[in-house]
Amino acid sequence: MDDNAIALYGVLFKEYPDVMDVCQTSDLLGVSTKTVYQLIKNGLIASLKIGREYRIAKLHIMRYLGVVA
Repeated sequence: MDDNAIALYGVLFKEYPDVMDVCQTSDLLGVSTKTVYQLIKNGLIASLKIGREYRIAKLHIMRYLGVVA
């Protein structure tokens, strides 16, 4: 990660945790949980499945939004 990405990571979405569940991700993006599941299924947002639940790193959200490379 470059210096700009590190700076943005500390500023953008600072009220959200570094690793989020689907509900938190949908709240952050302003979309439904069904949409988040589709984004995960289509590989547009990277995630980790733990048991029956998905965890999404904030960095992956920023990549999806095109904020960082």
